[in-house]
Amino acid sequence: MALFRKRWLTVVALLVMVSVTTAIAFIVRASLESSCDCRLYTTNQKRYNSSPESAKPIGVAVTQNPLSFMKSRLVLLVSHELSLSGGPLLLMELAFLLRGVGAEVCWITNQRPSETNNVVYSLEHKMLHRGVQVVSAKGQEAIDTALKADLVVLNTAVAGKWLDAVLKEQVPQVLPKVLWWIHEMRGHYFSLDYVKHLPYVAGAMIDSHVTAEYWKNRTQERLRIKMPKTHVVHLGNSNELMEIAEDSVAKRILREHVRESLGVRNEDILFSLINSVTRGKGQDLFLRSFYESLQIIQERKLQLPSIHAVVVGSDMTSHSKFETELRNFVISRKIQNYVHFVNKTLTVAPYLAAVDVLVQNSQARGECFGRITIEAMAFQLPVLGTAAGGTQEIVTNGTTGLLHPVGKEGIMPLAKNIVRLATHVERRLTMGKKGYEKVKETFLERHMEERIAGVLKDVLQKAMEHQRT
Repeated sequence: MALFRKRWLTVVALLVMVSVTTAIAFIVRASLESSCDCRLYTTNQKRYNSSPESAKPIGVAVTQNPLSFMKSRLVLLVSHELSLSGGPLLLMELAFLLRGVGAEVCWITNQRPSETNNVVYSLEHKMLHRGVQVVSAKGQEAIDTALKADLVVLNTAVAGKWLDAVLKEQVPQVLPKVLWWIHEMRGHYFSLDYVKHLPYVAGAMIDSHVTAEYWKNRTQERLRIKMPKTHVVHLGNSNELMEIAEDSVAKRILREHVRESLGVRNEDILFSLINSVTRGKGQDLFLRSFYESLQIIQERKLQLPSIHAVVVGSDMTSHSKFETELRNFVISRKIQNYVHFVNKTLTVAPYLAAVDVLVQNSQARGECFGRITIEAMAFQLPVLGTAAGGTQEIVTNGTTGLLHPVGKEGIMPLAKNIVRLATHVERRLTMGKKGYEKVKETFLERHMEERIAGVLKDVLQKAMEHQRT
């Protein structure tokens, strides 16, 4: 009984200690979160002047965030959808950058599914956690928000349908403060149903020079409308991704984990295409090139570690005909042991840490920009890309990667480039280092912030001038 009492008293004491600790933590947390925005500045305080003067180290210059002028501004972001594709994720990143400087940000998804799926739920929860208000695409709240906003950003050409469908007769009041962010390179987006209001907005923002030129020519020739003032803004890698890319220990752990899950050895050479599995992204032509590269290695009797193709972006739940074709091709060529399909994911860093070469094989006019390309370069990966679209503005052929033609004409050149990088380790590593250097010079988050800041200042100035007149 004495032993039982002693143990019972010990348990009670521990419970009291935990209760007190919890209470203290709750009080401290409550005091820290008394301001609705304070937790959103955590990341920016590491880089920007958002701490008290007394906390600044003496003699150390503090850089001001180039977007700081957006503090307290109301910004409405309108996306055509909410998914793991490039456009919505870029707009989300802009939302977080604006929240980081104290802007009030509202988000509208025009084509939101009637039943919330896991992806939509996860992304909306992430935005709400970061202080972004999610507003219904239709109804009076959406109209009121658009009218009150200092800036409205339409994301992708398809988002233009939201204007007439919701704002109706109030469209002319909103257009002078609209920035239209365009990512598309496909011809079917050049429809007046989408872009008839494009000439009247304050400005357009496009991710590459080649895409901007394409839109300028196509709108004039096909639609007989004129583009507004157009700003070309190359994207940049997030600070979070760069932290992982520059952490050798984290990269090694991720590399070992992913390779173990794929069943490949550390010395094997992995070529990866990371994109949504669709015909336009060129996974079919990549796998044909990969098969041809295996044939070349066998014919030349090259002594190499095993080479593997990793296709990240798979989604067999959709039962797409194209993905079935890919898997059937792999089976018919008996290369199942060398080709790996990975489900689409929001987190690409583990796969960038695990592979040796990125393949950017987008077809037709290529990628508008191709964010995954600069992310791979941050991980010191050489890039095998199509000589089309924004890829040509990122990859320096022969220095940071190798380019090949689009279409079937590119199958054998890509196959030969795969063999070339598989057989020349030093060249592969040198290209990767050169790519990393280019990222540090041009494609960081602060570079993107500076470029976007210039655009937003111009659009806000035009909106103010229109309001005065």
